[in-house]
Amino acid sequence: MIFYHYYSYYLNCKTLGKNFDHINDDLLVKFLLSEANANEQEQVKEWLSDDEANLTYYNQLKKIWDDSRQLALTTAVDENKAWQKFHQRVHPAPVRRIGFGWMRVAASVIIIVGVGLLAYFMLNDPSKEITVLARQTVLNDTLSDGSVVTVNKGSSITYLSKFKGDTRKVALKGEAFFTVTPNKKKPFIVSVNDVQIKVVGTSFNVKTVNDRTEVVVESGIVQVTRAGKTVELKANEKAETSKDSVLTKEAVSDKLYNYYRTKQFVCDDTPLWKLVEVVNEAYGSHIIIGDPALRNLTITTTFDNETLEQVLNVISITFNVKVKREGDTIILQQ
Repeated sequence: MIFYHYYSYYLNCKTLGKNFDHINDDLLVKFLLSEANANEQEQVKEWLSDDEANLTYYNQLKKIWDDSRQLALTTAVDENKAWQKFHQRVHPAPVRRIGFGWMRVAASVIIIVGVGLLAYFMLNDPSKEITVLARQTVLNDTLSDGSVVTVNKGSSITYLSKFKGDTRKVALKGEAFFTVTPNKKKPFIVSVNDVQIKVVGTSFNVKTVNDRTEVVVESGIVQVTRAGKTVELKANEKAETSKDSVLTKEAVSDKLYNYYRTKQFVCDDTPLWKLVEVVNEAYGSHIIIGDPALRNLTITTTFDNETLEQVLNVISITFNVKVKREGDTIILQQ
């Protein structure tokens, strides 16, 4: 994954370079190699001072180039074999490499091979801390032990590239669903807020909003600990806690916690307030229940990748309520 990011970064630089009219990649690489003549050096310097974007592009290219050269000094690499493998994958047919065009291609190969090696050592460094941040979309990530984590948008997880010691530790901010690879000798531990979640092999969802934490177990057994108190959860059970409340345990029948993975709202005697809460999260809407008497009315149904309007229509018909709009606010009232 790291190699992909570095390589994409390099390709982006190349794309930017193609948009420059009077300065091309040949000249920039030549400048990097100190092969440019006085007139060419002056052209590049003027181009660098002309626009901040030009300087940014050049610095990005130079950083990758310098990192690759440094790596080459400390790593035993058969450049000929590396070139042959790269050449066979990118150019199956024979290609003549003459003049500066060959130097440009060779420089590109050195950068790519160097970044690949850099990624290799980073991925195999057990002390390397990795953070996966899901900004505007849900992300799936596979950890070194084979466990899979689905990270909801606006959330993040942090862990070591390779788990060490007698535990598998992950730090969470926001919400994520964990499918943990079984290993009784090496428990999987999730830390979130002031709560610790310990499992051997199971699947469960963890959600935090400010200081409130909710853990819902889909399969297996999970131990949730806070402030010296521990509760054990089984499938279809959940634990909740916050800064001002004790750790509690209860049964859960709906599957609303799964909406960001399945694109479904599965309701089973679910109170309206809870459905509205999840719909607001999923669609970024602002729905409020105008009549307090409606809050605890229940609904049993499944919304399968429906639009917000379709969900509101079902709610309106089911509870015989009106859907009123005031700007960005949607009000449910009798």
